[in-house]
Amino acid sequence: MCRETQPPVARSAHIASLAGVVRYAILGAMLVLVGSNHPVTGDETMETLVDVAGDPIADMTPLWAEPAVVPASFCEPCLPAEAKPTTLSIGEFTLRPYGTVWTDLVYATSRTVPGRFALWVASEEDQGEPALELDARRSRIGLEVAGPQIDWCGGMDTGARFEVDFLGNFTTDNQPDVRLRHVYWEAKNDRNRILGGQTWDVVSPLIPNTVNFSISWAAGNVGFRRNQFRWERYISSGATTWTLQAAIAQNVIQDLATGFSATGVTRETGDWPMIQARSAVTFDEISVGGNTMILGVSGHIGETGFDFATGHPANPALGPEDDVRLRTWSFNAEARVPLTERWSVQGEFFTGSNLSNILGGIAQGVCPCLRVPIRSTGGWGELTYAWSPKLSSHVGYSIDDPNDNDSLIGRTKNDVIYANCIYRVSDRLTTGLEVSSWKTEYHNRTDEPGFTYVDAPTAPGEAVLFDWTVRYTF
Repeated sequence: MCRETQPPVARSAHIASLAGVVRYAILGAMLVLVGSNHPVTGDETMETLVDVAGDPIADMTPLWAEPAVVPASFCEPCLPAEAKPTTLSIGEFTLRPYGTVWTDLVYATSRTVPGRFALWVASEEDQGEPALELDARRSRIGLEVAGPQIDWCGGMDTGARFEVDFLGNFTTDNQPDVRLRHVYWEAKNDRNRILGGQTWDVVSPLIPNTVNFSISWAAGNVGFRRNQFRWERYISSGATTWTLQAAIAQNVIQDLATGFSATGVTRETGDWPMIQARSAVTFDEISVGGNTMILGVSGHIGETGFDFATGHPANPALGPEDDVRLRTWSFNAEARVPLTERWSVQGEFFTGSNLSNILGGIAQGVCPCLRVPIRSTGGWGELTYAWSPKLSSHVGYSIDDPNDNDSLIGRTKNDVIYANCIYRVSDRLTTGLEVSSWKTEYHNRTDEPGFTYVDAPTAPGEAVLFDWTVRYTF
């Protein structure tokens, strides 16, 4: 007797139902947390839980680069503050190698993209089946270099950083290639910092404490890494520190790299760089449980370029076009607020156009069917509760909502709600478990007058993800 298979419609309905249940459960868990009054226990203070994020050595990292000094959090590269660094001195230079062995086990009730972590959920018309991924390619190794002082701006310490992971091109899952993450030189003191090379963007520097490796990119969190020349200025008044940052950076062109829309398209940079800027105030006296209040705004402007050798199948009005230049810009706001010894909140907002180069617009910057930039608005918010010096929980929501009028085919909304527990086993070993509910919406407007119909998915993708991670730092 043949086994009866579950029809796709019924399966998608079950997935949607489960996703809804998970979302309500996460909201319920948040209400339970808000109503709880669990004291911080143990002989350790909350300050012993601080993770240094962004750069691995605290004394080489300006405050803006730290996504959150949150108890038992996963911060890049998640080096505990109490770990004793091992250094090697060679002449005037001090070298410190570091790394993270990072393994994740992810089960998704419906397949996500790109699969080994989640950026969005594939439409049920394209995929819809469950998937399991066990991945260690996000592990990384790096080298910090502290050099001699130079006589700039009253004396500045110099240094450099080099870091790679294994998420480059690969033949199979167990034969990965290396990927460059950071490589830069810097000079800094208490008032200034000068940097040249590849590292994090200036815009939107906060990072949600989600277990998912992609930290809600393409789902409400914007900002990535690129080559840049950067200047920073720190102005302290005792109670506050005002941080000013400006950078000229590489315009990275993400769109139209693969797929049928990329046929006959040449991506190219323009004749001026991306310009990024940020202004933020740290309220040094408003600091509770290791968290310090920060309010900031940032933004960028630049352009991406394309040569179109042909038209597009969906739009007969389009023909070959050379040297097309499309503006990219964003305005962003950020806030981190400690509430009590146990509670803190943080979040970011963004709006802009042609945002795929900072992982906004659900990684869609330009519509090839219309040859216009795609506008998008979104952001994320997160509530943190510290159960103890070793255990914390995070509940968050993130959304990226492109303007439907700026595209004929593609993703029109992507959101996720998540809840997790993160436990620090030791100074070197941290583990975490997260449940998240994802929904990605799609549309196809090529059946409207003036266009030629092209088959593309319209059914949403919905998935519940169970993500378990283990990270060992050295």
